[in-house]
Amino acid sequence: MYAVSYDSEEDFLLGIIAVPARKSLKKEKIDSLEKLSDYSEKEILQLHGFGKNTLMKLKDYMKEHQMCFREA
Repeated sequence: MYAVSYDSEEDFLLGIIAVPARKSLKKEKIDSLEKLSDYSEKEILQLHGFGKNTLMKLKDYMKEHQMCFREA
């Protein structure tokens, strides 16, 4: 048995996208859907951990929350 402590910043997109992609967002100081919507899909795909599958998961999640990426 082990304890897990959660950092609220670490919880952003937890269970939506994989750890490498979440760490890339954290490195870029993207910690909310509002900040994420300031980026284009092309810019996000340049980050480590992002490919077509991760981008699709992210787009679906953003759509559920009435958000979208900036137009390129």
